[in-house]
Amino acid sequence: MHDAAVTIKLINTDPREYSGNLLVYLVEENITDIASDAGKLVNRALQQVSATGDFKGKKEQMFLFYPELMQYDKASEVQAKRVVLVGLGNPDEDINARREQLRLAGGAIAKQAGTVKARDVLVILPKNFLLAADEIAECLTEGLLLGNYRFDFYKTPAKEDAEKSARVESFLLHSAGFSSKAVREGMHRGKALAEATVAARDMANQPGNVWTPASFAEYAMKLCKKGRLKCKVLDKAALRKLGMGGILGVNQGSVLPPQLVILEYKTEKKNPTLLLVGKGLTFDSGGICLKPPAGMEDMKYDMCGGAAVLTAMQAIAETEVSGVNVVALIPATENLSGAAAFKPGDIIRHYGGKTSEIINTDAEGRLILADALAYGIATYKPTAVIDLATLTGAVIVGLGHHYTGLLANNDQLAAQLIDAGAQAGEPMWRLPLGPEYRKQLDSRVADIKNAGSDRSGGTITAACYLQEFVGETPWAHLDIAGTAWNFTEKSYIPKGPSGTGVRTLVACLRQWKPLKQPSEKKQ
Repeated sequence: MHDAAVTIKLINTDPREYSGNLLVYLVEENITDIASDAGKLVNRALQQVSATGDFKGKKEQMFLFYPELMQYDKASEVQAKRVVLVGLGNPDEDINARREQLRLAGGAIAKQAGTVKARDVLVILPKNFLLAADEIAECLTEGLLLGNYRFDFYKTPAKEDAEKSARVESFLLHSAGFSSKAVREGMHRGKALAEATVAARDMANQPGNVWTPASFAEYAMKLCKKGRLKCKVLDKAALRKLGMGGILGVNQGSVLPPQLVILEYKTEKKNPTLLLVGKGLTFDSGGICLKPPAGMEDMKYDMCGGAAVLTAMQAIAETEVSGVNVVALIPATENLSGAAAFKPGDIIRHYGGKTSEIINTDAEGRLILADALAYGIATYKPTAVIDLATLTGAVIVGLGHHYTGLLANNDQLAAQLIDAGAQAGEPMWRLPLGPEYRKQLDSRVADIKNAGSDRSGGTITAACYLQEFVGETPWAHLDIAGTAWNFTEKSYIPKGPSGTGVRTLVACLRQWKPLKQPSEKKQ
């Protein structure tokens, strides 16, 4: 995990007096005058590069210059070592597009700062940008901190590293006349969301011999020391006593014991309780049904759902989300092919008694999620349930690495998640559910089998399996196999783990709307 914390703070002093490494102005397309407080030099530079066509303010377009080379008197108008103009693109009336413009700009700034090895950066908030001041600060902060991300924990420092891109140590925001209170609130939210997302990326980047099932429990315990969360961890003996045959079955081939990590965030009793469940498969070899060796190293990412849920709870507590109580469950184990590993043809018994015939030991994620879902619903009686999992390769075949697959038994819950995903820049595509798909899981010898007889509709049949364990509770399943890593590359989303799901979950819970009951819909 990252040791060196990146700081971000608000300042209101004249930007022209800033003498640091990099001063940044955000410019919408075809704008030739920023503001009077930018100074004549910056506006003159903007007008010149606009006239030549070298900079038009297009999305993520940049123009870097050195003020000292443009000032001929001793009394320099701009003290910064470098100034960069960053394009925001065309003004867009769509609020979500505006949010994304700021994140992309923030990511581009971080990348440019790394290229010139700027350790400190001052960014002037854009005026007349449609969004409220707190949202501008929140989205820009997310872009800056997420774009500044590097995972070089295991790289041995070398001389040549000094010549490579560096990480910014300190970001400064200038309120540009906005309310300091509003900007500070948005900056705090953006920082909490970005840090949680970075933590999820770090967890996924860690190798399977470092990030183990016990690591989830250890991280959760550390979060609880901050006071807003309560934690409980069910060990192997407790899981056996509860009859969680899914988690125990998958774990049989590993020498590392399984964990079921439970985090609780409480506000008021009158508020609805929402259940989050994240798949914590810290390494998935496929078990007896072994995966092909090529690309198997990526199976350390099979815990990204658990990482997203765990760090979403971190952000929920830090930003003090109101109006809801939240319970998070992370079933964590490895799926290996040890001597005691479960086998095709085995029959396991889930929490609650339902039996499952194992057809494919590589269809293991649904087994551990089923136990967690059934236990969570029976124990906490939630108003709604959301699970996240890198569940199927089929979702990548269907949607690529651009959309998260969404399946749900409740239209209102699905709509809230789609809206939250659009706000966070993490789009979703809803897939169908139905009895015609569920029939593919009929077993001759058990209540259900864990995979269909062919590969058709694999993402949907996996969700059908989970649906068996939620009953009538409103439930949504997010298959993030395509977006948890190698997500659409953006300035603030690197190759590898993206941390997807963290900001979407927090956005959904932050603006939670009660779900209407069937009787209410008819009125």
